[in-house]
Amino acid sequence: EIGNRLKAVTFPDLMGKIYQSPFMQVVSGIIIIIGMPLYTAAVLIGGAQFIKATIGISYEASLIGFAVIVAIYVVFGGLIAVMYTDAVQGTIMLVGMTVLLVATYLLLGGVTAAHTALTAMSDLVPAGLAAGGMVGWTSMPELGSPIWFTLVTTLVLGVGIGVLAQPQLVVRFMTARDAKSLNRAVLVGGPFILMMTGVAFTVGALTNVYFYQTLGMISVEAAAGNVDAIIPIFINSALPEWFVVIFMITLLAAAMSTLSSLFHSMGTALICDLWGRGRQCALSLRANQVGVLIMIVVSLVVAFLMPGSIIAIATAMFMGLCASAFLPVFAVAVYCKKPDVVAAKASLLVGAATWFFWALFVNTRYASVFGLSKAVLGNVSILGYPWSAIDPIIIALPLSAITILLLQYSRGRCRPEPGAA
Repeated sequence: EIGNRLKAVTFPDLMGKIYQSPFMQVVSGIIIIIGMPLYTAAVLIGGAQFIKATIGISYEASLIGFAVIVAIYVVFGGLIAVMYTDAVQGTIMLVGMTVLLVATYLLLGGVTAAHTALTAMSDLVPAGLAAGGMVGWTSMPELGSPIWFTLVTTLVLGVGIGVLAQPQLVVRFMTARDAKSLNRAVLVGGPFILMMTGVAFTVGALTNVYFYQTLGMISVEAAAGNVDAIIPIFINSALPEWFVVIFMITLLAAAMSTLSSLFHSMGTALICDLWGRGRQCALSLRANQVGVLIMIVVSLVVAFLMPGSIIAIATAMFMGLCASAFLPVFAVAVYCKKPDVVAAKASLLVGAATWFFWALFVNTRYASVFGLSKAVLGNVSILGYPWSAIDPIIIALPLSAITILLLQYSRGRCRPEPGAA
């Protein structure tokens, strides 16, 4: 309702119009352009790894070919057209993931046999992971261990909270016809999300049972240390060829559904919120297509620069940044009658700056990817354990939220927005 009333086209445009601030629009656009390529690169890598394992071509050729296919699909189709095709893609994804889950359990002798076998493999945990606190694939890591901090603060909280403030999802909500449409979507979206993530996590762990029973090694060893390649190798080696084809279609549908909204968000942020700010956002179809194409190239370059086993880390990076920078200002924008622009500016800057500082100089997983702390200071992390294992969202999001709440209430500006949606 707020988006329709303000006639906002992009997420930065929405922030700029709600707070009546070009600053909010520009900075939001910059954060999207900097952070979102991490996520798009992760999705491209996932698709390329499966294409490589299935077709047998090189990783580089798979990555470039996949990017070209997505570019054609996204550049020549608008967001609304893409959303209609998402309904078909979503159906394909649901069928594919359901078949994958059932086939995996049948392959391993049933639910009970599969989980019992996985639990019994706890003594096969690699020494490095065991030293970090991992005690098995069906148990939580030791409380307070490095792996526990990574699992809880990065994967559970980082992704779980970060998904609430992803700009590309906000834009899709803005295109809904009315609140009733969103309520109906929840009935489908809830179970769908459970299947997409639940099946991936479950099958990913169970691949250890298959590889140990057939090759005498756990999954990470079968994939030569590249975690990103585990499920593609499992599907191509364990399941029949007809399912490999089905799953490749499923994966392409999932990747293209995700990438289409990501590239549209980045392209419009570049063209509408930065280059064309202050003018009619829909400067021209060609201008927006150029913006999308530029960001596809940027994402492809980032994908080539990323190290192996990066998909989960890159996803958590992007979602954590979104939550830290956008979630407090977005929540206040939706639920406060008079959101304060000073509070929003401060919160946006505090959240983003804190996240970047912690990611670049403190968290060892993130800092080792960027390499800035090592190059400048000689150490991967400037702080010791446990701070070096804590995800940036745990520090940045509370600081961002406290900043906007203190300034918002001290200036007497916050009252609930009636009928906020």
